[in-house]
Amino acid sequence: MEDIAILSKWKIKKKKPIIIAGPCSVESREQLEATAFEIKKIAEVDFFRAGAWKSRTRKSSFEGKGEEAIQWLSEIQQKFSIAVCTEIASPKHLEICLKHGISNFWIGSRTVASPFSVKDISEALRGVKAKIMVKNPMNPDIELWTGAIERIYKAGICEIAAVHRGFFTYNKSNYRNEPLWQIPIELKRRIPSLPIICDVSHLCGKKEMISETAQWAMDLEMNGLMIESHIEAEKALPDARQQISPNDLRILLKNIQIPVKKRVKLQAQLNRLRLEIDETDRLLLQQLAQRMEIIKRMGEIKAENNISILQMERWKKILSERIEIGENLGIDKSFLFSLLQLIHEESIKIQAKINRKKE
Repeated sequence: MEDIAILSKWKIKKKKPIIIAGPCSVESREQLEATAFEIKKIAEVDFFRAGAWKSRTRKSSFEGKGEEAIQWLSEIQQKFSIAVCTEIASPKHLEICLKHGISNFWIGSRTVASPFSVKDISEALRGVKAKIMVKNPMNPDIELWTGAIERIYKAGICEIAAVHRGFFTYNKSNYRNEPLWQIPIELKRRIPSLPIICDVSHLCGKKEMISETAQWAMDLEMNGLMIESHIEAEKALPDARQQISPNDLRILLKNIQIPVKKRVKLQAQLNRLRLEIDETDRLLLQQLAQRMEIIKRMGEIKAENNISILQMERWKKILSERIEIGENLGIDKSFLFSLLQLIHEESIKIQAKINRKKE
């Protein structure tokens, strides 16, 4: 795909990532003010974030304080002289925020997944001076993400950024949402001027992983971090597991290493490609483990019904079809044959072991 004709005017300081921090949600005026008081002391933080409206799967979950929360955020902005930002999911949300003097927003992953919703918001943004961050959709669809960014940009918003918060997949993972780093990297290739901020809290889903993942994002030359921080993180109403205290946030930001410009441009390119290979290998191993789990289930069915483990005709068909697919993808035939043979041998071993247990 050709590069997208978007020129973001969101200024990025050299050696200074954009830092956005604050609680997942506004829970009370006291909670918000106490958190903001501590975060304001952290020089690295550029924006204080908090959600006023929370999109929840079930009605019984905490859904935010709405306009009351926006009023409190406006007070925080004035009292602490810090720019605040919040999520908007409709033109009505935008109207309420602008009424209270708030002009920095992000559009959430569920909203981005709906072109109709993005269209409504972009039309409401015409003539408005605002900074807009667009989160990736929940599913790994770069075209959907790119399309939302284009709509907002064409509405006249020049200060625009993307937020990488990971993607939902059915694979087992340590992450709450799979990073799939190759997708934000490709977005950056398509739109070089676009800042990409990594929402490490939603990506990780647990605080123990946030520091390492934040450094990983910096190593991949992301332009900033969004981190959820709550004055009493362990008592947070939504997403307590992924929020850190302001003190832990301070330590994390002090320890983050910002990559310096490499003496040789080639080395920087190689480092990025190596990280992409690491991520691809991790996903490849997850898929292989998933295949072996399926093999185990097949082995159990065969053992219970006295079916032969080796189905030669089926194996010949698999070998032929997979080699053809692989060759069409540019993979060497002899390598494919050896790889498929190894996988098949391991599959036979697994099924044989299950069969012996049934005897």
